[in-house]
Amino acid sequence: HSSVEYFNINNVTQMSDIEHYNFDYSGTSMKALTMKKIKITDMYFSQDDLYEIFADMNITDMTIADSEMIHMLCPSRKSSFRYLNFLKNDLTDFLFQKCDNLAQLETLILQKNKFESLRKVSFMTSRMKSLTYLDMSNNLLRHDGAGVQCQWAESLAELDLSSNQLAGAVFECLPANVQKLSLRNNQISNVPSGMAELKSLEELNLASNRLADLPGCGGFTSLQFLNVEMNSILTPSADFFQSCPRVRELQAGHNPFQCSCELQAFIRLERRSGGKLFGWPAAYVCEYPEG
Repeated sequence: HSSVEYFNINNVTQMSDIEHYNFDYSGTSMKALTMKKIKITDMYFSQDDLYEIFADMNITDMTIADSEMIHMLCPSRKSSFRYLNFLKNDLTDFLFQKCDNLAQLETLILQKNKFESLRKVSFMTSRMKSLTYLDMSNNLLRHDGAGVQCQWAESLAELDLSSNQLAGAVFECLPANVQKLSLRNNQISNVPSGMAELKSLEELNLASNRLADLPGCGGFTSLQFLNVEMNSILTPSADFFQSCPRVRELQAGHNPFQCSCELQAFIRLERRSGGKLFGWPAAYVCEYPEG
């Protein structure tokens, strides 16, 4: 209960015992809290006594980063959080499951934690009615598919799933209204046709995967930007020509392209349509056998 509105604290080591404390946050002035590199030396205490202090704060922005945090409670009442950043901790799939009190949360950053189930992550967001940006990069996420249903926040517009362990089945479990999607540095070898209907998707990053071909846009009718750098693509397929008329920028460097008439025709088509190409060789010569 002071006039402090923004409070940052770094490199802290807990020395004394952690005990339960009832604190009334009504009427407080604080708007944002940032805590980094917090070290808890004594693990023999009630975890709720610690996490309750932060979960029930009457603030809009909170960052707890690089602190080996293993859990966070759902707020006990409707929360005013709009921005939560839990970068580089030890959080797992148990976070915010069946939590109804984060309806105002817009940005959630969970990069560099220990999440494993993409399905559970989707259900975590399903009750966050205002969530627009979610960063789940650098985790251990998998999705095995097999008809397993996912349920994302309908408001989610930007999703970062880069640097996980996701394969092609990930396209069975994506938010329907996503506009920007990063799947960079995963284990995706193909984009299955007919699996995902992402009609609002405008930007798709598939760099550093295992693609052998350019994906079609049958399920991505609004796609304008595509990054497929650092894959194993030899030549563009006819499906890409036919199904991706709105793509205006393509980044495709560092692929083992083979000189072919299809590739040359593809480059001419992109240039005529006013699109941008990055990483393509400057010229190709197609040689036809006599006759």
